[in-house]
Amino acid sequence: MQPDKPGPFGPGHSWVLSTAHVAAAPARATALALAWYTALLYAVAAAGAVARAGWWPTTAVLAAASGLALKTIWFDPWLTVGILLDVSVIVAVATWWPASLY
Repeated sequence: MQPDKPGPFGPGHSWVLSTAHVAAAPARATALALAWYTALLYAVAAAGAVARAGWWPTTAVLAAASGLALKTIWFDPWLTVGILLDVSVIVAVATWWPASLY
């Protein structure tokens, strides 16, 4: 990325938060906190799946729900693949697929 060109989307701009008149700095901080929380939940769910712990599906669904909230509040077309991945995690856990991981 070039320093003089903005990125594909800005975490300081949220269509939901701008409607509520939230400034860019708090919106950016909230986006980053939610992104780190989501990443941490996904890492914990992955560790739980590797360890064959019984709680990992719940953690995976929480991570996917958190990711969906993040991508909905700060929606940008660049995030569409992430939305599909989060929905896929929820569907996979809800349909007990793949059963060999449980």
